[in-house]
Amino acid sequence: MRVKVIIISIILFLFLIIILQNTQPVSLTLLAWNITLPFIVMLFATLIIGLVSGMVLSSLAFRKKRKSIIKVETRKS
Repeated sequence: MRVKVIIISIILFLFLIIILQNTQPVSLTLLAWNITLPFIVMLFATLIIGLVSGMVLSSLAFRKKRKSIIKVETRKS
């Protein structure tokens, strides 16, 4: 668990360095919308979307594994 915290801290620190060095505005085009925002905001939004989607996918996998364990246990009894 401690190694995981250290690795996550290093990744977040590197991400912070990248954000602070890239402050120029960027243009985001999505379907019919065109938005100009700072690169910092774009990177932060990408980080948040990645973290949330990773948490959702891992929780779904955990639920699936838990259900299969429960099925095996009920068959044994």
